[in-house]
Amino acid sequence: MANILNLETSTEVCSVALTSDGQVVNHHENYDGHTHATLLSAYIKDALDYATSRQMPIDAVAVSVGPGSYTGLRIGLSEAKGLAFGLNVPLIGVNTLKLLTVTAMFKKFYDDETTLFVPMIDARRMEVYTGVYNNALEPVIEEQAMIIDENSFADLLKTNHLVFIGNGAAKVEKVIGNANAEFIAGIKPEALNMMALSEKAFREKEFIDVAYSTPLYLKEFQATKSKKKVL
Repeated sequence: MANILNLETSTEVCSVALTSDGQVVNHHENYDGHTHATLLSAYIKDALDYATSRQMPIDAVAVSVGPGSYTGLRIGLSEAKGLAFGLNVPLIGVNTLKLLTVTAMFKKFYDDETTLFVPMIDARRMEVYTGVYNNALEPVIEEQAMIIDENSFADLLKTNHLVFIGNGAAKVEKVIGNANAEFIAGIKPEALNMMALSEKAFREKEFIDVAYSTPLYLKEFQATKSKKKVL
């Protein structure tokens, strides 16, 4: 098994986890939001110091590549690229929606084949970044930016049990009333839960380019105009 440094900055959570042989051996996380630029480097240093003190060579760096916050994703991927280059190790990209899905699977066991997972990341107003996955993490609906209304997922809800998770799921809960819809609160993308996906990617040598890889934004960045008056 590998020693992997995992970074997660796709939402308001800033987190770092060092995993080894199927275990999380060092981790830090902050849930306050807008702290990535100040905390991420410190968390990384602590994890690297831990690895050095125990003679654990880093075999790969894993980072959440989105979708999610434009700023958070840029900060995380930039740090991850620098680490991978400096340590001369491969870089692993973890899909944030799949990370949320795996976290939900760990939290509660589902063995019904009709159960599908709908991770959602808030994209402001009634829009979310989302996709639909089965128990094998195979996409039923591909990742996309979606505007939510009362008809969202109506066809799937007729014959499936849909598990909604992530910080965008509350939007759906307000407009969808269906007995086949389940909402699990408190599921956040965290580095310590990246282990299953990053170790699988390492085993299968699924790496991303250290120089040219980009975040999975799903839609173009739109800058907002400042409301401050210019004197």
